[in-house]
Amino acid sequence: MEYVTPLYPAFAELFLLAATCVILLVDVFLPERRRGVTYALTLLALAGAFGITLFGPGTELDYAFSGMFVADLMANVLKLLLYIAVAVVMVYSRGYLRGRDLYRGEFFVLALFATLGMMVMISANHLLTLYLGLELLALSLYGLVALQRDSAVATEAAMKYFVLGALASGMLLYGMSMIYGATGSLEITRIQMLVAEGEARGLVLLFGLVFVIAGIGFKLGAVPFHMWVPDVYHGAPTAVTLFIGSAPKIAAFAFLMRLLGQTLESQFLFEQWQPMLIVMAVLSMAIGNLTAIVQSNVKRMLAYSTISHMGFMLLGVLAGNVEGYGAAMFYVVIYVLMSLAAFGTVLLLSRKGFEADTLDDFRGLNRRSPWFAFIMLLVMFAMAGIPPTAGFYAKLAVLEATVQAGFVWLAVVAVLFSLVGAFYYLRIVKLMYFDEPVDTAPIEATADMRALLSVNGLAMLVFGILPQPLMGLCLYALQFSL
Repeated sequence: MEYVTPLYPAFAELFLLAATCVILLVDVFLPERRRGVTYALTLLALAGAFGITLFGPGTELDYAFSGMFVADLMANVLKLLLYIAVAVVMVYSRGYLRGRDLYRGEFFVLALFATLGMMVMISANHLLTLYLGLELLALSLYGLVALQRDSAVATEAAMKYFVLGALASGMLLYGMSMIYGATGSLEITRIQMLVAEGEARGLVLLFGLVFVIAGIGFKLGAVPFHMWVPDVYHGAPTAVTLFIGSAPKIAAFAFLMRLLGQTLESQFLFEQWQPMLIVMAVLSMAIGNLTAIVQSNVKRMLAYSTISHMGFMLLGVLAGNVEGYGAAMFYVVIYVLMSLAAFGTVLLLSRKGFEADTLDDFRGLNRRSPWFAFIMLLVMFAMAGIPPTAGFYAKLAVLEATVQAGFVWLAVVAVLFSLVGAFYYLRIVKLMYFDEPVDTAPIEATADMRALLSVNGLAMLVFGILPQPLMGLCLYALQFSL
């Protein structure tokens, strides 16, 4: 294979790296009252990367760094969605960070480095590149979780995340080393070819596959590798929880596609990893939904909800075809939108000295703000999969792919656990509309956050009524990349 020697496929990554370094230097010399400059530069850096990815040079498939980095259609689409998600996180978080003395350059710089790590993961064409991007993301997230240094809960969450993350990274690296031992290569396209031709050592490859699946499960937060999710979501500052619960899921999907959709997609290996994903999907939907019912903390409830949603997304992946992968990609995009809006509402209701992270804080929200109660209603309906929201179509697409793959029983199990999950989503709706408010303080939020959260919530309705353009984009991107 001939590789393009210029670096233009990685222009967006190089630009964001340079911009992050500039922001880091500028922030050092800024007085505290001018911290808004760092915020503005962060959004500008994301906008610049968005423009380069959308309008930059290149074709639908380009390689850089001796084939270790690929710029294909799937990578470009996922990166554009990533920039939007991170920019939304920045806008939602500004008021929250100011009220807790966290409105500092460290948050913005770590978030940008995490974004860079996700971009590298999305475009990785080599196992080492994939691992480097993953570690850049992970190390940045550890720092973000521990950013509130005077909080013992945040420090504990960061330590748990670090220890379990290191364990998962070790398993993943060990799995990659075994794949190298079985094939003699770390390049994704080369491994794909060797496995397809039957030139790989089967037993060693299978052991490597098990460790790789374990690493993937941790990054997705799927059972039985979910232990970190509720503690980190609960212990981290809500702005950081918002970041962890949204943008990294896009990179995790790309991670899944690069390893299972490309590297290990031969019929022989597919028959080995499909049962593993079935077990992970069923356990994730079961434990995620059943445990979320008993939670009184909204962040922990949404953490277990995330576990169940990742189980649902795996249903599309285990179908093992482009239609299934497209349904899974659509599901991830909709999930990110739902997560942004859900945690954005928690941030909206929070204020200095008060965390709106319990179910009681949502009581009577309709009386305090009918509009944002309606937005939260749309988000909860979408998470529960109730028509005509986007969550309904996302689940329908995944279930259709599951049935077409011959797993009717698995689709029935997924529907049953969706009914269980509807209970705790609709409970929040009941609290907002039928209970008396516990907190009557006015909602304090900037105009840009109110406007963006409104658009975010209404997107649940728009993509539910008109899902075809986004679904078509997902399928088109995957057809030209896998």
